[in-house]
Amino acid sequence: MTTVHTLNPTADPATDVDDVARLLSPGGERVADPDLQEWIADVDTAAIRRLYRDMVLLRRIDDEGVALQRQGQLGLWPPCRGQEATQIGTARALRADDFAFPSYRETGVVFARGGKPSDYVLAWRGEGHSTYDPYELHTATQQIIIGAQSLHAVGYAMGVQRDGGDQVAAAYFGDGATSQGDVNEAMVFAASFGAPVVFVCTNNQWAISEPVSVQARFPIAGRAPGFGIPSMRVDGNDVLACLAAMRWATDHARRGRGPVFLEAVTYRMGPHTTSDDPTRYRDKEEVEIWRRRDPIDRVEALLRAEGAFDDAFVAGVGADADALAAAVREAAMGAVTRPALSIFDDVYAEPHTGIDEQRAAYAAYLDGFATAQGA
Repeated sequence: MTTVHTLNPTADPATDVDDVARLLSPGGERVADPDLQEWIADVDTAAIRRLYRDMVLLRRIDDEGVALQRQGQLGLWPPCRGQEATQIGTARALRADDFAFPSYRETGVVFARGGKPSDYVLAWRGEGHSTYDPYELHTATQQIIIGAQSLHAVGYAMGVQRDGGDQVAAAYFGDGATSQGDVNEAMVFAASFGAPVVFVCTNNQWAISEPVSVQARFPIAGRAPGFGIPSMRVDGNDVLACLAAMRWATDHARRGRGPVFLEAVTYRMGPHTTSDDPTRYRDKEEVEIWRRRDPIDRVEALLRAEGAFDDAFVAGVGADADALAAAVREAAMGAVTRPALSIFDDVYAEPHTGIDEQRAAYAAYLDGFATAQGA
């Protein structure tokens, strides 16, 4: 098996960020890449405008999530600013009946798969029954445990295989997750059984405070061929390249040719989560370099050059973003928190004395706080 994009196996994963497949330069100029170009032959100006709109709306959801957490409405938020092209480009390449297995940061995958405003915030608020229906969105619940979803994706793909279907599973994880055993074990199983799964590694340069140069001495995409899995290292800030790469990958898997590994090289512009302070471990100069590679600005430059970025379009996207942000805020601030004891209501189909004893013990524990406050 070979890669579609020829990878320099000795490239430094942190500094050789131009050793990637791309269709748009950081300045928004089109780049000729015959390996990718054929996969977006149908993507016209209208489609590019839709991708731009998706990324702008995703960024607005992300900004709203950060603001809500800072205001005490959410317990935590994992920002995805800077990674919009990776998430939107790859997710829009999936078929409606494919199944995505995202990490906690893939808000854009949930958005692209049809998530509602409440689907982005209620889980981070800690509300009961707060996540979306995985079978409605064909998207698994966002995974907190690092890399665990890669095994789930392979298991699902093997099930598809045995059922005779042609759906594809997509496992999303970060560069830090590639150091976890789960991801490597998933790749062994996927390769051994030829499972129809695409591994999407979002290399955002930092696993919390650990740089990718410590995680990997060479490009992460170079690991996959060692498992017998073809790979591609793609510009994760280029939405057209991400769309094309994912279309190639899903086509490969859908035709029964086995798994594919994509490494999307991008950058986490904000903190790891809202409990993190990236200024303690990142240089301002590094952040500024990546700011100039912004995925949304890149598409805006392309649309302007092609005369497709007029005032009416900008106003329409802005209005849509405002409406979505308001809906997200309303979903969080209007949430009705269930009584604490209700956590016992849906544990068993049939009530029994054991659950009654646990409920009583927990009620006594909660009453202790009320007594202490009264004193």
